[in-house]
Amino acid sequence: MSELQKIDHSALIVSQITIVILNLLAFILNFPWLVALVAAAMLIGTLLGVPGFGFLYRLVLRPLGIVRPHVLEDHPQPHRFAQGLGGTFMLIATLSLFFGLPVLGWALTWLVAALAALNAFGGFCVGCFFYYWLARLRVPGFSETPPAGTFPGMRPKG
Repeated sequence: MSELQKIDHSALIVSQITIVILNLLAFILNFPWLVALVAAAMLIGTLLGVPGFGFLYRLVLRPLGIVRPHVLEDHPQPHRFAQGLGGTFMLIATLSLFFGLPVLGWALTWLVAALAALNAFGGFCVGCFFYYWLARLRVPGFSETPPAGTFPGMRPKG
């Protein structure tokens, strides 16, 4: 187990809201390439250890004072896992859309949008919940426990 770190949840929330908006636009406008863009941002963000669309927060919304920092003591690993899992689903959605399986592609796109909305607006991260349960089952590579007093997957109190 590692120490808790200061995590700016505003960057996470901006990224999640961006995922929701782009996925809805992709569906409404029937733009599979937009699904691919979301998948790429999520997977690249996972590899870099940052929220996929967190750059919008860092470069635009925070400097303009539109969104303020909301820094909480938390573990970054569950968030990275959740984003990677969502990015993988988005990659499968992209491949499905480009290879003639639109029902699967759009269903996965909607699933990721719904889970991102639940996290952004409800404070519950399903991917983080799975991470913590995998840690509880002692699956190798999953070692963190939720911050004290926090239900697995819920945003820590701050």
